[in-house]
Amino acid sequence: MHSITRTHSASSVVALSNVHKSFGALKVLDGVSFAVDRGEVLVLIGRSGSGKSTALRCIDRFETIDRGEIVVCGHRVNDPKLDLRALRQDVGIVFQSYNLFPHLTIEENITLAPCSVKGISKVQAKEQARRVLAQVGLEDKLHQYPEQLSGGQQQRAAIARSLAMQPKVMLFDEVTSALDPELTGEVLKVIEALAADGMTMVMVTHEMGFARGIANRVVFMHRGKVHETGPAAILTSPATPELAQFVGTGL
Repeated sequence: MHSITRTHSASSVVALSNVHKSFGALKVLDGVSFAVDRGEVLVLIGRSGSGKSTALRCIDRFETIDRGEIVVCGHRVNDPKLDLRALRQDVGIVFQSYNLFPHLTIEENITLAPCSVKGISKVQAKEQARRVLAQVGLEDKLHQYPEQLSGGQQQRAAIARSLAMQPKVMLFDEVTSALDPELTGEVLKVIEALAADGMTMVMVTHEMGFARGIANRVVFMHRGKVHETGPAAILTSPATPELAQFVGTGL
């Protein structure tokens, strides 16, 4: 196991400390620790079953942990008394399946949570929808339904929906894996623009070329543990044979 030591600092937006998680007899996370500072892009990589997506889902408490501690934007995620609604106002998550409501227009999909969760007015929410759709290059799709959009456009709309909540951190779980290669680029460009604007992000991806270009730090997970971590340069100069084998087959 090889890593560049990182301590959880006051500027950490996300901090996992010795996190353990099992599904029945299967140990999925085995003492995972990493931290993400404000404005940083951390990319989680690893083979299927390495625990990377589970680690991401624990950050937003889509999964609960068995042991350890997770603190996100000041919220103690493993606290039984956690205010889940407050956590999810600070954390946006986008999955590989877009999860847009098919019976609502794109505008309605985006304004739903700001109105119902944050209590902002419909006028404000519609203005915000226009702004975030412009951010992802879909300002002309306000009144269309999800089925009228391509897969790439639907994924960009899902990103816009998360941005409308004005999160402090964005989580991306394999957001391009369900897309055809020609549609992947348009989604990755949106994520690159968010990184350039200083959005704190944690993302799971198999797009190694993209990871090299966007990551401030890379965490390589192997058999439920953080096996190697460092700057994006570890993807071209890995310190462990396991990462060398992974990037050799994954690039």
